Amino acid sequence: MSTFQHIKPAGKAQFKDRYTTKAAELLTPWEEGKKGDIAIIGAPLSKPSISHSGASFAPDAIRRCLNSFTTYNIERGTDLQEENKTIIDFGDISMHPTSIEESHQRIYESTKAATSTNAAPFTIILGGDHSITTSTVKAIKETKGTVGIIQFDAHHDLRNTEDGGPTNGTPFRRLLEGGHIQGEHLIQIGIRNYANAKAYHDYAIEQGVTVYTMKDVRQQQMTKLIQESLAQLESKVDTIYLSVDMDVLDQAYAPGCPAIGPGGMHPDTLTEAVQAALQHPLVHTMDIVEIDPTLDIRDMTSRMASLLLLNTLIK
Repeated sequence: MSTFQHIKPAGKAQFKDRYTTKAAELLTPWEEGKKGDIAIIGAPLSKPSISHSGASFAPDAIRRCLNSFTTYNIERGTDLQEENKTIIDFGDISMHPTSIEESHQRIYESTKAATSTNAAPFTIILGGDHSITTSTVKAIKETKGTVGIIQFDAHHDLRNTEDGGPTNGTPFRRLLEGGHIQGEHLIQIGIRNYANAKAYHDYAIEQGVTVYTMKDVRQQQMTKLIQESLAQLESKVDTIYLSVDMDVLDQAYAPGCPAIGPGGMHPDTLTEAVQAALQHPLVHTMDIVEIDPTLDIRDMTSRMASLLLLNTLIK
């Protein structure tokens, strides 16, 4: 016990309201046999990014931003803490200092090991850039079977690998060419004008990928669009994976994305989409990628990611 009345350990001298529980208090480190409602694992890799990126700092930022939220949902009249909701935290995967391929292998092995524990019915991988998704989907395929993907993104991420190797612009190309997914099992939502090359849109169509542009998003009711996407996948796959590239959001709401741009999605629309998808029993896994906290403004983008994470507890 401290001999000083008002001095606390470094970082602990914070105001505490007796009636308020912060969402970060739901985090509990993984231990053998421990079970939770959702599990998270950090994949802090950003070296394969085509543009400058500090996305490797995002897992810590997203966790920290859980302190920006309480556990009380005023619209539902429920409290996550009173409902004993728990977030199992596996921690972060250690990346190789120089080898991108070795880092991708570590992500694959770690995701496979973490999900194999069955610590929670739903797992969220916190990137990192979008290159991590090839590794995580490969792992999910081996643990849960045929994978269907609903990708929220401004970009196809179907770039060729000859020009730059396994960058953050190639994850779905690598999954398709590696035979890990089929084109008809990939649905892309939020693809934007002037953000992709024609060759990659043509490739998506040739492979049987379903593409919804931002025009489609604006003209259709999002919940209906998601329900149709789920119906398209449910009879063909064993599990459905949500891949959330935060640059699907308009630059006004996601200044921390390396590839920001106008004409994107509103946060409420993305939240509605993810919540609608979570209602389906085959949706077991999600990644959140492409946040660079060093570019963010007052953690706007990381806070949005934290809110998406938090909302998975009320599916």
